[in-house]
Amino acid sequence: MASSNAWALGAALACGLNAACATGTTTHKSYILPAVQIVAMDSAVNLAGRHLTNPANYEVTPASIRRNLRGPWVVDDDPFEINQFLHPYQGAMYHGIARSNGLSYWPSVAYTFAGSALWEIAGETTPPSRNDQIASGIAGSFLGEPLFRISRLLLERADHGPGAWRTLASVLASPPAGINHALVGNPEGSLAPDAVPFSDIRVQLGTSATATGRSRLISPRALHRPRLALSMDYGYPGNAGYRHQRPFDYFRIDSSFSAEGMEQLSTRGLIAGADYGAGRLGGIWGLYGSYDYFAPEDFHFSSTAVSFGTTLQASISESLIVQSSGLVGGGYAAAQSPTSTLSSQAASADKPGLSDGRDDHYGVAPQALANVKFITGRRAALDVTAREYFISAVGGFGTGQRDLISVGDASLAIRIHQRHALGLTYQLARRRSALLARSDHTQALSTAGIFYTFLGSGGFGAVR
Repeated sequence: MASSNAWALGAALACGLNAACATGTTTHKSYILPAVQIVAMDSAVNLAGRHLTNPANYEVTPASIRRNLRGPWVVDDDPFEINQFLHPYQGAMYHGIARSNGLSYWPSVAYTFAGSALWEIAGETTPPSRNDQIASGIAGSFLGEPLFRISRLLLERADHGPGAWRTLASVLASPPAGINHALVGNPEGSLAPDAVPFSDIRVQLGTSATATGRSRLISPRALHRPRLALSMDYGYPGNAGYRHQRPFDYFRIDSSFSAEGMEQLSTRGLIAGADYGAGRLGGIWGLYGSYDYFAPEDFHFSSTAVSFGTTLQASISESLIVQSSGLVGGGYAAAQSPTSTLSSQAASADKPGLSDGRDDHYGVAPQALANVKFITGRRAALDVTAREYFISAVGGFGTGQRDLISVGDASLAIRIHQRHALGLTYQLARRRSALLARSDHTQALSTAGIFYTFLGSGGFGAVR
């Protein structure tokens, strides 16, 4: 959401205050440079908004800042992809700016939260939004940390220094991490024990078909839809030489793109916890942070949450390894059905936040996740995940709406030759909505896909 010029300007303004810039040392750490770059980024986004979207929302004045400081904070109903994807991505850029300037995870979380609050108060003229602050200020860190680590892995794993392609890939993964690497060098404390040799990294290219509704009719516009999927299950427990001492030393990130754009993006990682077990059974337990964005067809929901749980690996035999995660927690979630019959009912009732043919629902959301993966030697892996979210009537528009959302995923990968594999996937999602004085509404979506899969050096991610 911000141009590279914003970071370059921030680096130029603050480099004289940063010892690493002045001395040319190999690593650097600065508390001032992230603040300068975040302000420069917000200024660039504001300037772009004035010229590309609604100028009135971005014509910030001292009066609008004073008004926003007085509040109140509201729940806004901007388009779903803006609130639930672009705002977390903006927060991920704040987080990446702080991390790439040598700050550790928790100070970077503080910079992310402060950067989001600065945008809500002084980046726009509209009232500050509670849901945007959660999306940018909290989900931004849950997304930004995996992106930062992927960017650093691309740079640090090069034997003779990163070449042009690795440098470009690092910028694409996390623009601030890649750009600051070129501007000010390596951040302090970036090197860490390498878990890539026992991580499940996949790049998938294939096609899918989608069925919607109870009739399970295939949606014509989703038949044979090209799809690109990228995923990383990093730092799985079980290796005696790799301990989970820092936030997100274990994380999982999954993404899926089609011609329609981003369709799914989810991350989860261990924020604070400990290792347990050894030998044939080892794992981690503690507090996890997660961000989920799901937007295929007209089935949209997103969640930011903190959960308590565990991730473990059990070696059943030489040829069978089981990996599993279980999480229970709560957070804040959003759901939308742009073309549902519920939308027209809600719109006709003239309820706050439900407009433009959209069914927008925000609320506090208890949730749970269960995942299990069976790895049979080096030949195949079956991965099954079930998620459930209950979006309550608390913290939203006051409509009394409640949603129960269930998502199940299954994927089978069969190695064909070396790092080349065939992937088969299936996903079933269901949303049950209940509103006061109106009939319940059910929405279902199922997607099946077939993919060419390129595996990382860790194969299916078994820790041996």
